[in-house]
Amino acid sequence: MIRLCVVVVIGSVAPLLDTTIVSVALGTLSRTFGADVSTIQWVISGYLLAMAMVVPATGWAMDRFGARRVWIWSVVAFGLGSVLAGTAWSAGSLIAFRILQGAGGGAILPVGAALLMRAAGPQRLGRVTAAVSVPAQITPIAGLLLGGLIVEPLSWRWCFLVNVPVCLFAVVLARRVVPEVPGQPTERLDARGLALLGPALGALTYGLSRAGSAGFGDRLVVGTLAAGIVLLAVFVGHSLRTSGTPLIDVRLFARPSFAGGTTMLFLLSASLFGSMVIVPLYVQQVWGAGALAAGLALVPQFAGTLVALPFVGRLADRLPARDVVLGGVLVAVLGTVPFTQAGHGPGAVLLAVALFVRGIGVGAASVTLMTAAYRDVAPAQVPRATSALQIGQRIGAPLGAAVLTTVLQQQLAGTGATAAAYGSTFWWSLALTAPALLPATLLGRTGGARPRGPAGARS
Repeated sequence: MIRLCVVVVIGSVAPLLDTTIVSVALGTLSRTFGADVSTIQWVISGYLLAMAMVVPATGWAMDRFGARRVWIWSVVAFGLGSVLAGTAWSAGSLIAFRILQGAGGGAILPVGAALLMRAAGPQRLGRVTAAVSVPAQITPIAGLLLGGLIVEPLSWRWCFLVNVPVCLFAVVLARRVVPEVPGQPTERLDARGLALLGPALGALTYGLSRAGSAGFGDRLVVGTLAAGIVLLAVFVGHSLRTSGTPLIDVRLFARPSFAGGTTMLFLLSASLFGSMVIVPLYVQQVWGAGALAAGLALVPQFAGTLVALPFVGRLADRLPARDVVLGGVLVAVLGTVPFTQAGHGPGAVLLAVALFVRGIGVGAASVTLMTAAYRDVAPAQVPRATSALQIGQRIGAPLGAAVLTTVLQQQLAGTGATAAAYGSTFWWSLALTAPALLPATLLGRTGGARPRGPAGARS
C-alpha cells in the first residue's frame, strides 16, 4: 500500500506543479510570442478547461480498460504534451499543446485517487487520503519557487520539459507496483452523457474563469454559464433515465454521506482557491510587496494543513465524520475572520497566524470529507464516485476565484480605499466557508472505520 501511494503521488506531482510554474512564466511567454494578455492567458485557461472536460470520461475508462492502464496512459499523454509544449513555436501552438497536457493531467488525479481508495479499504481511507494530500499542499508553493528559478536563468521551455523525467519515472514505477486488473470489455461509453456533460463542464469552467475579470454581468459570461447549467440539467435527466450505465450516476447523491461530502468539498474548494487569488493581490497592492513575496504569503496556510494531516487521517478513521468536519470548518472560519479587518491594518504576524489556523481547519475538513464521501460507496462504484467528486472541486475552484475577484473589483471601484475593499471581500470569503457547516449534518455520527464490501478490492 505504501509503494502504491508513492507511485500515485509521484505521478500527481507534475500536473499539480504545472499550473503554478506556468503562471510565473506568463509575462515571459507574452513577450516571447508577442501575444497580449487576453491571448496568452489561454495557456492556463485552455489547460484548465481540458482538465475539467476529461474528468467525466475517467470513470468509464477505468471500468472499461482498468485503472492501472488508464493511469499510465494519462501520465504518458501529459508527458507528451509537456514535450510538445516545450518545443512550441507560437502562442497558438503552445495553447494547443497545453490542451493535450490538460487532457492527460485531468485524468491523472481522479484515476490515482480511485486506485488508492479501492486499495485502502474502509479502515484506512482517512490515513491514505491524508498521506496523498501532502503533495497537494507543497506543490503550489514549490511551483512558484521552481518557476522563478527556471524562467530567468534558463528558458521558459523548461517550465514544461521539467515534467518529462517525472512522468518517465512514474510510468516505470507504475508498471512494477500498480496491480493489473482487467477492465470490462462489455462496458459501453455513455456517448450521449459525454456529449452533454463534457461541454457543460467546459462552459461552466470558462464562464466562471472569465467572470473573474469581466464580471458576472458580461454577456459572454451569462451565455456560457446559462448554456452550462442547461446542459448539466439535461445530463441529470439523462443519467436518471438511461437503461445503460451513465457516465456519472447521479443516484449516488441520494446517499447522504456522498451528497454532503461532495457539496462541502465544492464549497471549501471555492473558498480555498478564491482566497489563493485574493491573498497574493492583497500583499502586493496593500503592502507593496513583489510577486514572489506575494506567492510566499500563502506558505503559512499550506504549513497549517501539513501539520494537521498526520493527525486528521487517524481521526477520520476513528471518530464520527460530522464531528471532525464541523470542527475543521469552524477552525477555518476562525482563521478567516482576521482578514475581514484588513481595512484596519492587521499586522503581518497576525495574518500569518490566521492563515496557519485556516490551513489546519481546511485540512481537517477536506481530508475527512473525502473519507466520509466514500464510506457508503461500493468498490465497484468508486471510479464513477471519484469522477463526481473531482467535478465538484473543479467547478468550485473557478467559482470562488470569480466571485471574490468580482466583489473586489466592485469594492475598489466603489470605495476607492484599497485596504477597506479587501476587508469587505474577505467577508465574502467567510461567507463561502460558513455554509459548509450545513451539509455536514448529512454525514451522520457514525464512526470512522466501518467495514463494507471487500476491503482489499483493487482496480
